[in-house]
Amino acid sequence: MRTAAARETFCTEPPAPRGHCAGQALGCHHRGRPRASGARFLLAAAWALCALSASANPGSADASAANGAPAEPPPITAGPKAPPPSWGKPLPYPVVIADRRNNRLIEVAPDKRILWQFDSPLLKVYHDNDDVFFSPDGRLLAISEEDNQDIHLIDYYKRELVWSYGVPDVHGTEPGYLNFPDDTHVLDDGTILVTDIRNCRVLFLDRETSKIKAQWGAPGRTDGKWHLDKNCRHEPPRFLGLPNGAVELDGGDILVTEITGTWITRMSRDGKVVWEMRAFGEHYPSDAMPTHDGQVIVADYSKPGRVIVFDPQKRKVTWDYGPKEGEGMLDHPSLAQELPNGDVILNDDYRHRVIVIDRQTKQIIWQYGVTDHPGKGPNHLNNPDGIDLDLFRDWRGAGNATK
Repeated sequence: MRTAAARETFCTEPPAPRGHCAGQALGCHHRGRPRASGARFLLAAAWALCALSASANPGSADASAANGAPAEPPPITAGPKAPPPSWGKPLPYPVVIADRRNNRLIEVAPDKRILWQFDSPLLKVYHDNDDVFFSPDGRLLAISEEDNQDIHLIDYYKRELVWSYGVPDVHGTEPGYLNFPDDTHVLDDGTILVTDIRNCRVLFLDRETSKIKAQWGAPGRTDGKWHLDKNCRHEPPRFLGLPNGAVELDGGDILVTEITGTWITRMSRDGKVVWEMRAFGEHYPSDAMPTHDGQVIVADYSKPGRVIVFDPQKRKVTWDYGPKEGEGMLDHPSLAQELPNGDVILNDDYRHRVIVIDRQTKQIIWQYGVTDHPGKGPNHLNNPDGIDLDLFRDWRGAGNATK
């Protein structure tokens, strides 16, 4: 696991509820815990970014246009259940990549043009973006930042931070704090779902109030020594063992991934276990996701890495990818998803690339990033840690219109 770097100083106004933009003058706090407001310890500095990011990121739009993409993204005309026209093999739709160590999000077309980009408006608040997922309506991007102890929502069209939870670079167990947060999703009903790894819990947050609506698991210690916490074990929903993934399934159930014990569990929204099983020999299961036929795909965050698809009803692996050496070997892949055509896309974090693997031949058929060479220039990434397909916009039609 990665350790958050210490922050020298951060600026904030007096604490205010997260999730609402604040425009008052900023004051400064030195490294350590911010001042409290009742039981809430909240930073309002992020909300100055509501204005700051608007002025900081138009350059990202200019950069996209320089790559031959439209200056403005096309409107939403589609969705996961009725996607836009496909680009075909090898990559049917553009993919948004959380380029972690470059502190940016980029949307890459199948022809490898950068269509859209969001750069950190202020590293004191937004850095090392981890996983990225579209909201159900395609208008927001949900971002988690393990190393920064917070999560964000970004308005896709405005390129602005519009909501955050957690205190940058300060971990904790109290309301308003997180400890190494991973997957963040906007659920169909608007609830914010986040896996709070080192607090050994999954939170359901109300976006309007930033209050915890429901919680699975709970830390037993408040000193940050999660590795000694007896509550960090598999006994859902009462206890969870370092959960690093939670995603909503069709029908509303939640698929939870735990590092401790390598458990993957399907649970109803009221916390009842539908099924649970270990990850078939994976050492460090990461971010299990559903496939289109009701199976589960999950990456093994190890070296050499592995990706499997398993049938939870038959309790058997139906597809397995894990070369031990060579160009096809994976090095700490943290997320794999099934493409609509059945192929597999994944971010291969430590080899600094996003790749598509043909499901039948098990060959790499598309790649963005130069294997084992981190960078920020064209076709370069630096520890990509999350991906999601843009199934909401007809970028292909928009691109043709500009030619």
